[in-house]
Amino acid sequence: MAGANEYTYERERPKVVLPLALFLATVLTTVASGAMQQGADILSDPHELVKGIPFSVSLLLILGIHELGHYVTSRRHGVATTLPIFIPGPPFPPMIGTFGAVIRIKSPITTRAALVDIGASGPLAGFVVALFVTFWGLEHSTVVPRGMAEGSLGLGSSLSFKLLSYLAVGPVPDTHDILLNPVAFAGWIGMFVTAMNLLPIGQLDGGHLVYALLGPRHRVVSIGMIAILAILGFWAWPGWFVWAALISIIGMRHPPVEDQHIPMDPRRRLIAIATIAVFVLTFIPSPFYIV
Repeated sequence: MAGANEYTYERERPKVVLPLALFLATVLTTVASGAMQQGADILSDPHELVKGIPFSVSLLLILGIHELGHYVTSRRHGVATTLPIFIPGPPFPPMIGTFGAVIRIKSPITTRAALVDIGASGPLAGFVVALFVTFWGLEHSTVVPRGMAEGSLGLGSSLSFKLLSYLAVGPVPDTHDILLNPVAFAGWIGMFVTAMNLLPIGQLDGGHLVYALLGPRHRVVSIGMIAILAILGFWAWPGWFVWAALISIIGMRHPPVEDQHIPMDPRRRLIAIATIAVFVLTFIPSPFYIV
């Protein structure tokens, strides 16, 4: 079966034109979004677009490294896949100019070890980049009295974001908030996207890892996580209802690996568990609120 994967990969070269066009479109929409977040009137003065470059570069770096992690690891295992496909979105706040990036796996994954490598490589690579981006951004952010941010959109903090905030800014009084600069905001989004990808459901990255660890019992975990999201929709953030419904429609099943009987080595188990720990560090029960 490894030979079949190699044959598919050799005959089916990744198509470049569409991914490149979508990437360039996403650069434009994220630059525009970043500029408008800074109050720029890009319709009256297109030169103001330059204000959005730090946000765009930071965000696309995190998303791009995440998807390249999947892509490179898939190639290493002889699994055919598309190039990373960036999805442009509306640039007008509160939108951020993109709906993220994806790759599509086009041939079977043969072993649970390969499933761990492919599933973990993207989130781990993106998370490392997000740590550096967020820390730098926080160092250049401003601490302001809470009243100055009244009526604006507040962002919840994951465990990793709280730690980075403490290291970069120090203790922040309860009467103050951190006004994130564009790079820090991009880092926050990167960590949020990492957590969403690591939800242990279906064929998300987290679903791959749980299937590698538990096999068919993966479905029980998927159903349980959907129930947790629904509860969080009542308790923390209504947007979890949308996520629960969307993932349920996409599907909670995971295709079996071809060589299910081959045991997974301890190193891969450790990688899977470490990546699930990243989910715990980046997940935010209430990601958005009004200050």
